[in-house]
Amino acid sequence: MHVQARVVDITKLGVDAIVNAANESLLGGGGVDGAIHRAAGPELLEACRALGGCETGRARITAGYDLPSKWVIHTVGPIWRGGGQNEAELLAECYRESMRLAHDYAARTLAFPAISCGVYGYPHEQATQIAVREVRAYAAQYPVFDDITFACFSDDVLDIYTRVLARE
Repeated sequence: MHVQARVVDITKLGVDAIVNAANESLLGGGGVDGAIHRAAGPELLEACRALGGCETGRARITAGYDLPSKWVIHTVGPIWRGGGQNEAELLAECYRESMRLAHDYAARTLAFPAISCGVYGYPHEQATQIAVREVRAYAAQYPVFDDITFACFSDDVLDIYTRVLARE
């Protein structure tokens, strides 16, 4: 399995599944969530409405519609509240649940955004350590993925992922 991080627009990736850092309603929002909804088209919103929301730490899956990816896995990361509200475990669950769904739907290539690192305020370094640890642990237990990409929104975020990937 190849794991990489790069600065890229997740909505342009031709992977089997992309992960959406969604809010609990799943009905779109700002950041990567809004970008995915805009790029996928109105069918995504209708599909998300039918799902009835999603709890923090969980994930749901829809088709990709107008995206180059076949699937969109919507996961709800925790809002950072200083680290004492079970944020780390909830974020880890986002990665585990997303990979489980990707596995269940036979996705071999997968891309993640920096879940909870935008408006939810999770510190990038800590979130990246959780992301890399969980992705590698799942892939070691279930070697079904060919490629996993961490889609970074800036060079600063890429630097964090590059550093963490090199040492973890």
